[in-house]
Amino acid sequence: MDNFESVLKLLMETVKANEKKTVGEGSLSEIPVGISNRHVHLSQKDLECLFGKEYQLVKLKDLSQPGQYACKEVVTVCGSKGAIEKVRILGPVRSKTQVEVLAGDCVKLGAAPHVRLSGDLSRTPGITLVGPKGSVQIEEGLVVAKRHIHMTPEDAKNLGVCDGDVVSIKFDDLRGGVYSNVAIRANDASSLECHLDIEEANAMGISGSSKITIAK
Repeated sequence: MDNFESVLKLLMETVKANEKKTVGEGSLSEIPVGISNRHVHLSQKDLECLFGKEYQLVKLKDLSQPGQYACKEVVTVCGSKGAIEKVRILGPVRSKTQVEVLAGDCVKLGAAPHVRLSGDLSRTPGITLVGPKGSVQIEEGLVVAKRHIHMTPEDAKNLGVCDGDVVSIKFDDLRGGVYSNVAIRANDASSLECHLDIEEANAMGISGSSKITIAK
């Protein structure tokens, strides 16, 4: 009898462990979505040109990625054909100014759309920014954000991908479908989330509560 109870106990523990593993894998495979609008990342030098000497950004709210936040400050983005007002600044300041717009914005601004990952600014168009204390004309830095998924190296291991991989993602919402050319960005400073812009989200009826899976 003692042997039977021991075997039964071991069997039950194994079943529970497998159930826990399955639940964990299932929740990880469903990746939350973050939907972004046009925004600006500023260098400290350009921030001071636009808002005044020694100016510091004022946090409005934290964003989903650790250490990132939306700011109270907004600027006007001016191109050769038109301008877009009240474009939100995101903090903290960066080493180089970067302006992320929607593909449709490029038509209004009169700029060629360059789809890039954040920080990849070489040979991208320049643009003019106007703030309350002055203006800045950057030589490069206007981009349309490339679809990407933020995650930790541990997330990447569990999902079977690596930093720098390019994958397809699948949506099972009402207007669901598949997006290809989605970059994996895995590092210790990230939180698991797929980033799309408003145009991409609207095209498939995706909301902030939607989940995606990596299509393999």
